[in-house]
Amino acid sequence: MISKWVVHKFGGTSVANADRYRAAAEIVLSRQSGERVAVVVSAMSGITNGLIHAVELAASHDSSYLTKLDELKSRHLETIDGLELGATQAGSLRDVINSDFNAIEEVLRGVWITRLPSERIMEFVSGHGELWSAQLLHAYLEARGHSSMWLDARKVLVVEPNGNSVAIDWRLSQEKLKAWATDHADFLIITGYVAATHDGIATTLKRNGSDLSASIFGALLGADSVTIWTDVDGVFSADPRRVTDAVVIPELSYQEAAELAYFGAKVIHPNTMSPAIANDITVWIKNSFKPAAPGTRISASSPSDVPIKGFAAVEDMALINVEGTGMIGIPGVAHKLFGALHAVGVSIVMISQASSEHSICFAVPRAHAGVAKQTVEQTFFAEMQRGAVQTVEVRGSCCIVAMVGDGMIERLGMAGKFFNALGKAGVNVRAIAQGSSERNISAVIEQHEATKALRALHSAFYLSSQTLSIGVIGTGLIGSTFLGQLANRLQELRDQRGIDLRVRGIMNSRQMILHDRQLSLDNWQKELRASSTPANIEDFVNHVHAAHLPHSVLIDATASAELPRHYESWLSRGINIITPNKKSNAGPFPSYRTLREVARKSQRYFLYETNVGAGLPIIQTLRGLIETGDEIIKIEGVLSGTLSYIFNSLDGARSFSEIVREAQALGFTEPDPREDLSGIDVARKLIILAREMGLEVEMDAVEIESMVPEDLRSSSVAEYLNTLGKHDQAIAGLLESARARGQVLRYAGTIDIDGNMSAGLRTYPLDHPFANLTGSDNIVSFQTARYNTQPMIVRGPGAGPEVTAAGVFADLLRLTSFLGAPL
Repeated sequence: MISKWVVHKFGGTSVANADRYRAAAEIVLSRQSGERVAVVVSAMSGITNGLIHAVELAASHDSSYLTKLDELKSRHLETIDGLELGATQAGSLRDVINSDFNAIEEVLRGVWITRLPSERIMEFVSGHGELWSAQLLHAYLEARGHSSMWLDARKVLVVEPNGNSVAIDWRLSQEKLKAWATDHADFLIITGYVAATHDGIATTLKRNGSDLSASIFGALLGADSVTIWTDVDGVFSADPRRVTDAVVIPELSYQEAAELAYFGAKVIHPNTMSPAIANDITVWIKNSFKPAAPGTRISASSPSDVPIKGFAAVEDMALINVEGTGMIGIPGVAHKLFGALHAVGVSIVMISQASSEHSICFAVPRAHAGVAKQTVEQTFFAEMQRGAVQTVEVRGSCCIVAMVGDGMIERLGMAGKFFNALGKAGVNVRAIAQGSSERNISAVIEQHEATKALRALHSAFYLSSQTLSIGVIGTGLIGSTFLGQLANRLQELRDQRGIDLRVRGIMNSRQMILHDRQLSLDNWQKELRASSTPANIEDFVNHVHAAHLPHSVLIDATASAELPRHYESWLSRGINIITPNKKSNAGPFPSYRTLREVARKSQRYFLYETNVGAGLPIIQTLRGLIETGDEIIKIEGVLSGTLSYIFNSLDGARSFSEIVREAQALGFTEPDPREDLSGIDVARKLIILAREMGLEVEMDAVEIESMVPEDLRSSSVAEYLNTLGKHDQAIAGLLESARARGQVLRYAGTIDIDGNMSAGLRTYPLDHPFANLTGSDNIVSFQTARYNTQPMIVRGPGAGPEVTAAGVFADLLRLTSFLGAPL
């Protein structure tokens, strides 16, 4: 049985120097047993452009074409040296290079004199890079002891140039190849890009011709596969330079690949697909720099479980709209229009026509817009004179974005999702088109919105609905602890639960750091300290609220009174908010109510479980009771972790002032402990709980007992801490009195059924649940119609960065579970 051929094609970057030729050789030497290998090579990277430039220099009577030729020759001679060939082989190759460059120099001398470069001269000169490249790889394989032959494609491949393409004479090319012995070597090295006419004149397959060469020789040899080796990992779902989340597409059908190539995917040219499709040849796109990477397989069919394979954009387009009532119902209008454009060589990329036939619009390369408009106006001159055609309008600076996938066929909702993603990103669509095959949907948009559109579309179809763009404001104890906890769980959440959490911005009061995809949480502190970007809340929010990501959330980990003033506008813009900051929820009731109305209207979430009880599920528990129809009779609780710690530690062995200083050192208090000891913090929490109960209350409705002596309320923090000791005796007396009655001191807050609220120092018997607290525990008692004789108790640590940060983290995970669900 005769072994099948396989074809490998190496692009310019894959044979850019001696090291890359060696790497290419290693790839082809790893062939399967019994395979016959043909290798099509491009010129070394930059050589073809260099040769073309040399012709252009000569044509402009610029003698520096000689310098350019010397540069190109030197690169090849250096590569020969780098390949470390035998003396005989190296000498022969140098002779070939020197001889060819001498011939090119003679040709260009004539061009320099006459200033008349012909297309034939350009084709002859520009094709030499492939001739040299094939001989270099052939010589290296021979030097390694492998049997190799090299084939000048001009000897077998017969074509006739046809504008920007060529017509292949398949029959004659097949005959010539059969006559050329191909069975006498392990490897057949073929020049890409070049061919010959029926007259034997050297020509080329035009731009991207080397890929086409590989496909052509795959067909001529009857190959099973063609592998195109380039410098990227395969065909991406979008341009990775624009869409950072773009992924390599494992498999594509011929039609999908051709559509993506037509709409600008750079890895493969549309013409390359034709011979492969006609001969059912599998095409692989792989990375010669990472040969073990799986790449992209292109064949007759691809899996349809992923309905959308990729997105592409064609830029520098113009949209021309021809409109007129006289076009309605008139046969032949489209034929007349497009026939005229074809006659002047205008390429039409996309067509869209209203079903009323009142208008036809079409997209053309922007460079053709002027001649296209002029041609349309001339063609329909009579119709425009009598008013049958009213306008011929040109809109420049356009771009076509396209979505491609065989899985769209007869699958509902794809077009809706496409246009919804563009609308959500604020991208205005000028024209649309979809073929009856349903394999492609295209839209014309403004060119400056191309990247935004591609990101939005890719996100809508490729990213998890649980992908969040996260901005963290505040890097104090809570913010930094939260980031540490998140860093430890990011990968597991992504891998096991499909939750894609991306911290794209971190800001403190001085500076900020931003990242287009996501920040590394391993060294964010160092990066933030080194950042030269000053904190700017508007820029920060604009960055985090990225149109190309499904959801965004801002985490306010500060105690700022200023930031909550922005919450309403953030929610209005579609940004979710998570915060332990109580200022907003305990502020004026009209603002509180407006915030919730805005959240509902915007269908965004405002989560603040940590406002009461740090990480304890106090607000969630209260909501659950109310939403299931229970009636709240009384809420009572030790709601301040700071005050809980202080009074739990107050056992008579140490003074009150000593314990306050210790609590501050442990991070249980605010920087100014009086904010906790004043009772205001407890009052705010009572207000938040009361409002969750549906009560329209303000702070002045809370009766507050302050634990800050009146004479110390206006002093500095240092003065307060230094002089607090003179009030220790008063607290010690209260403690002694309570103990004498078999009770303990606790600072607690209450809300009764009538909405009366108070916060102050209370005594509880030793068998009361509030008497058995330790550390910074919070405890809340819910007395309800259902839990009347025995109230529901929620107890646990209620202060400290670890538990508060964990509560913020829990809210973040809760948000991911809400996404996509109705509010």
